[in-house]
Amino acid sequence: MELIQNTADLSAYLAADEVIDHHHPLVRKTAARLAADAADSYEYARAAYEFVRDTIPHSQDSGDPRVTWRASDVLAQGTGICHAKSHALAALLRAEDIPTALCYQRLADDAGGHLLHGLVAVRFHGAWHRQDPRGNKPGVDARFSLTGERLAWTPDPAAGETDYPGLYATPHPAVLTALRTAPDRPALWKTLPAAL
Repeated sequence: MELIQNTADLSAYLAADEVIDHHHPLVRKTAARLAADAADSYEYARAAYEFVRDTIPHSQDSGDPRVTWRASDVLAQGTGICHAKSHALAALLRAEDIPTALCYQRLADDAGGHLLHGLVAVRFHGAWHRQDPRGNKPGVDARFSLTGERLAWTPDPAAGETDYPGLYATPHPAVLTALRTAPDRPALWKTLPAAL
């Protein structure tokens, strides 16, 4: 699948904003700690990915009802769904000048419907590479890779699932609205979009 930038300006994928707030002191401190042990940008990107994937539980897996959406809040509270964890990873990567985009998949859920899954893409060697920081669990084994995707899920078109090719510099507005307005995770599941 060819990934498509929603904006041609690569600097948009390095920008800080209210959601991907890589100017926040906690994001900067976390990035500096991870960068201290990394020999280069690639090692840093892997370390940031593994940090978000492995140390911030996916709130559905852990049973945490809190909803986070801002990168610094995800790091401070140590919880988030896939979209929030993607925002945190994007902030950590952008803090070290690694262009990072948000991207999405439409996946079947356990209730016979569909949900929108969030992940990121990093730019290395002139190409975008998708990464899924959702968090591993039985049946999910996502890994950082620039040589072939190692995502949590591969969409099944027969089940109405799809990979969206768009690379967003900021969160999709429908996703962000759902995250910002949900009082808790059970309510969030009712308002998150099922498709773009």
